[in-house]
Amino acid sequence: MTEMTARAIHRPVQKMRIVNKFATFAAGLLVSFAALTTSASAAEGGHLLQSGTDLGDRASLQRGAQLFMNYCSGCHSLKYLRYSRMAEDLGLTEDEVMNNLNFTGAKFGEQIQVSLTPDHANQWFGKMPPDLSLIARVRGSDWVYTYLKSFYLDESRPLGWNNKLFPNASMPNPLWELQGLQHAEFGDADKATGERPVLGLKVTQPGHQNAEEFNQSVRDITAFLEYAGEPAALKRQSIGVWVILFLAMFTLLAYLLKHEYWRDVDKH
Repeated sequence: MTEMTARAIHRPVQKMRIVNKFATFAAGLLVSFAALTTSASAAEGGHLLQSGTDLGDRASLQRGAQLFMNYCSGCHSLKYLRYSRMAEDLGLTEDEVMNNLNFTGAKFGEQIQVSLTPDHANQWFGKMPPDLSLIARVRGSDWVYTYLKSFYLDESRPLGWNNKLFPNASMPNPLWELQGLQHAEFGDADKATGERPVLGLKVTQPGHQNAEEFNQSVRDITAFLEYAGEPAALKRQSIGVWVILFLAMFTLLAYLLKHEYWRDVDKH
């Protein structure tokens, strides 16, 4: 066997080893990420529910904006989103936004802030409620959806509410009128800590909406918060189709040009 032949055989073997090592490394990263995600989810109260949000559903985003402004904006701001931008993206007029979604007296071009003062927030909640502009990007839409559905009555908490996904959350259930009163079903107490795990949640007193209607309301709020975290996503999706069509047309033209060029080369 010549030296050249040995090198020719050795090179594919080296390439295969590199590919195998890279595949093993990538698989390890995926497993590690999955384990971390599972651990974090378990630490915060269990598996996440699928939100099923659709940013292409403008009606859902409009309902989500209305629900958020009526039930959440009293405490939580969206300081990275302006009323004018929301109106433009969601297909709302200035009058509709200012008359139905603006409860602070802010101007149309200003950010969505809250009227809650830090003193009142410290008195009622112990701290200022966080801004929710990026909550869906940080936590994920499934987390937001699950969190809003996981409140239950707990007399041991200062505000009378607790959350299965995020135990000891310092906020009440903002949607209790829609969902109704929900109680937790506990398991056996842990021998080491004495704590009883929450096995499930059950609505014991119905609210204004049935289960299907409430799920849709929570999905709408989640979709709106997903939009608020990245308003440009709506326009990016709308122009994405045209970008793909342009690339496809450019690829076709490049292929025809290449074919024409090499036809002349092959003649010589």
